Amino acid sequence: MTTAQEMAEFAVATSFDDLSDEVIDECKKRLLDSIAIAAGAVGAEPVEILRDTVLELDESGSTSVWGSDERTSPPLAAALNGGMVRYLDFMDAYLLSGEVPHPSNNVAPSIVAGEYNGSTGEELIRSIGLAYEVHYQLGKNAPLMDRGWDHGTYVCFASAVGAGVLFDLDKRQLMNAIGVAGAGHNALRVTRTGDITMWKGLSGSNAARNAVYSVMLARNGMEGPTDVFEGQKGWKEIVSGEFSVEYTPCEAVTKTMTKKYMAGTVAQTQLDGLDELLERESIAGEDIERIDVDTYKRAKVIMGGTGKENEAGDRHRVFNREQADHSLPYTMAALALDGELGDDQYDRARIRADDTQDLLKRIHIHEDPELTRRYENGEMPAVIRLETTDGEEYEIEKPYFEGHPETPMSWDRLDRKFDLLAEGVYTEAQRDRIVDVVRNVEDHDVEDLVAELVVE
Repeated sequence: MTTAQEMAEFAVATSFDDLSDEVIDECKKRLLDSIAIAAGAVGAEPVEILRDTVLELDESGSTSVWGSDERTSPPLAAALNGGMVRYLDFMDAYLLSGEVPHPSNNVAPSIVAGEYNGSTGEELIRSIGLAYEVHYQLGKNAPLMDRGWDHGTYVCFASAVGAGVLFDLDKRQLMNAIGVAGAGHNALRVTRTGDITMWKGLSGSNAARNAVYSVMLARNGMEGPTDVFEGQKGWKEIVSGEFSVEYTPCEAVTKTMTKKYMAGTVAQTQLDGLDELLERESIAGEDIERIDVDTYKRAKVIMGGTGKENEAGDRHRVFNREQADHSLPYTMAALALDGELGDDQYDRARIRADDTQDLLKRIHIHEDPELTRRYENGEMPAVIRLETTDGEEYEIEKPYFEGHPETPMSWDRLDRKFDLLAEGVYTEAQRDRIVDVVRNVEDHDVEDLVAELVVE
């Protein structure tokens, strides 16, 4: 049996009734988290560039653009709504030894497909769960980062599955959609290396757009390379290497982390530790002389590297938002100086201010092989050593942060995150209704949810 056939058979055979109460609850949390982040991204320059482009292509389609009264086609709605979910770098992630993918890239295409097809809330939860499972299994068994491919590549397969079941594709049609999506979208890791650009936050939703488009083609009879994985010059030969997967009843969603801080995934424990240390010792940011962080290899490479020899780029060279939210030195400096890490800390003037630029250069990230071993066994550990200007030294060690699968984010904290991000887009009454629909989504249709996301 081919990998595409296994993927399609798993999706078609898995029903809402196969999902545990925990899986259903975690899917709802990811749904609210994604809607929150999308609201927070409204008005961001790259998002508005994407909006202008989408509406230039189609401004009278059948699916909604969240936080507005605009409409466009399903693929373009997946691109724009999904771009809002992804752009702030505040979304969830899987914690894998060889990859750090973001499965919430699949939430917008599922909602878009559900709206377009008049799906129920149960069908939406099933769709999200399936997409998360496929995303996780590919990331775990076929890591791409060190092979030069971007983790957005997984989205084309996962969203094709998630959207495909809402378009009611049969097994053969779904295999065709998987083939078209996978053959047509393989993203390069350069998106997240060197001097990072706006595209870093939007490439995943571009894959989602491609997935929804592929699903619609397959529903209308398009045949695709169903041997996309094993075929000659296929995905395994060119992109991933050999691998195999074993699916669960969508339990992968319980393995995702939810971000507490608006920054890259591998910065969460370090930021949580620094925040706790500063509060515990009543240290002001301007009194910090130096910070040293011992952590695992992925954190060092992705967000802590120094100099041209670092494969992901020099994270002490920070001049725009995309570079800033992927820099441990910058995010720690901004949190220490301002006591928070939100949109204001990613304003270009704040990024380039003398105090942040000075402090970030005195924050040094080191790989500790023992912490790397612990990371590969499920932790996200960090040891933070801080020296103040008067010569005092302080230290804190943390294995993970609130939002890690070992300490999942509660509904109360998630509600606060939603209110913080959505306040400027939705009224308090609207926010209350959105939360109510999400928490009881199995009793609603997708149209009920989307109706609350529209702003007249």
